[in-house]
Amino acid sequence: MRSVLQVGGVAVEVVRKDIRNVHLSVHPPTGRVTLAAPARLGLETLRAFAISKLGWIRRQQRKLREQERETPREFLERESHYAWGRRRLLKLIEEEGVPSVELSAGRLILRIRPGTGLVAKRALLDGWYRAQVKAALPALVSKWEPILGVKVQRCFVQRMKTQWGSCHPEARSIRLNTDLAKKPPECLEYIVVHEMVHLLEPTHNERFQALMDRFLPTWASRRDALNRLPVRHETWSY
Repeated sequence: MRSVLQVGGVAVEVVRKDIRNVHLSVHPPTGRVTLAAPARLGLETLRAFAISKLGWIRRQQRKLREQERETPREFLERESHYAWGRRRLLKLIEEEGVPSVELSAGRLILRIRPGTGLVAKRALLDGWYRAQVKAALPALVSKWEPILGVKVQRCFVQRMKTQWGSCHPEARSIRLNTDLAKKPPECLEYIVVHEMVHLLEPTHNERFQALMDRFLPTWASRRDALNRLPVRHETWSY
């Protein structure tokens, strides 16, 4: 069941789920606000919670409005793309053989068959980004498991439109956005730690922030770096 609360001029969409805690989210690109809540909590209780978070909601909405976005990519020669936090110029090489992507001398090289269309080029690069994140994950998870005292059962990497990552504490699993391969490596580590800390504290409460401060004191600067580069151009739908 869904309902909408008006809080300080902000529409908050309430979604009832089979969960134990309240989860407040502000979604790009427009700043749509959702509040996932257990069925046992009444609307007035949720209204009071949303009012207490109104300052945070408005700050998140302002950040989304101000964040730079990529223009739609056409996959043309010398077009700008990002990989691990650096701007790369695209180089297209048409040849017979297995399509591939590689980094070389500041360039992002796509080896494609003659006549390859835009959709196939985009899929090739998206697959490469996903592979980059998947390859970097095992070492990061192995590094942080003994530090945090947790065990991650499964890691997933996929395109995500509204989050850099997510955690499923009951399943001991984390999920990461393929576009993290566009960001500096320390940003990927920040998201990995962020999601792994959710295995200790599922919500973004004071305890969660204290744990982040304790284990990764530079997390705020890494978060800012993560949000500094343009984000992918998307046609958003919900």
